[in-house]
Amino acid sequence: MSFILLNMKSKRFAYFAWVVVAFNILVILWGAYVRASGSGDGCGDHWPLCHQEIIPTAAKQSTAIEFFHRATSGIALLLVIAQLIGARRIYPNGHTVRTGARWSFIFIIIESLVGAGLVLFRLVGTDQSIYRVFAMVTHQINTLLLLATLVLTAWWASGGPRIQTQNQGKVLRLAIIMLVGMGLLGISGAITALADTLFPSRTLLEGLLEDFKDTAHITVQMRWLHPVIAIAFWLFVIYATRQFAKLRNDATTDQLATILPRAMFIQLGVGTINLGLLTPIWLQIVHLLVADTVWIIMVLLVASALRKNE
Repeated sequence: MSFILLNMKSKRFAYFAWVVVAFNILVILWGAYVRASGSGDGCGDHWPLCHQEIIPTAAKQSTAIEFFHRATSGIALLLVIAQLIGARRIYPNGHTVRTGARWSFIFIIIESLVGAGLVLFRLVGTDQSIYRVFAMVTHQINTLLLLATLVLTAWWASGGPRIQTQNQGKVLRLAIIMLVGMGLLGISGAITALADTLFPSRTLLEGLLEDFKDTAHITVQMRWLHPVIAIAFWLFVIYATRQFAKLRNDATTDQLATILPRAMFIQLGVGTINLGLLTPIWLQIVHLLVADTVWIIMVLLVASALRKNE
């Protein structure tokens, strides 16, 4: 009977863990809307209060947008804390679910602190300082790590095998390059998105010419790197996924290795349309959603390819 109850709890926890993943994706997408709409200073330079109020009374749209982001971010933090408590109650010491839940908690705390720093140091709105660029890069890296640990927690809670790094040879090398490459792609994407927000172009040609002007802002000068990295990385992913399928005789790995390059191709297509339409906010959000989906598939593929045979 105790085994049955434990199994039921594990299934409920796995479902809850995937809900936490989905909710955090929504928070990430709304955060992008906050940046793209220029609403990051909607609560002034106050944190955690908004204009020194628990619930702001200001009627400004930017205040409502920023406050909603803070509220949902707070809910996300509570969900991750609940996930950590649940993991400690259901799973024994040393279990991978406990590890994933613990790292998820660490990264969401860092995420909160970075968000607070952006507000308190006024690295939001129309700020063009180099400090904002560094903060955005830090934010992007931590967001990827947070999403990865949340996904792994849900994966392990759903019965996914442990990851083993010893004696993995070429598979481990390809996995590391793939994850680092996606990190670089995400960083270049964050810089490009910031440039599009701060320095919107009236035409595509004007935007392309600005990329190569010595007088342009550093984020604009780096903007061309994103599509170049995206195409080169996509070609590498095609090669790496074929190697994964070849070296791992596993149905899950084969399926994920098939899906990933196709998902990245869709991401490239959405990115191209986004560029051609001069990055409307709604399409920026769609592009980010596809990018997050690609990252999730990639994390699951790496976890499956590096599975420990037990």
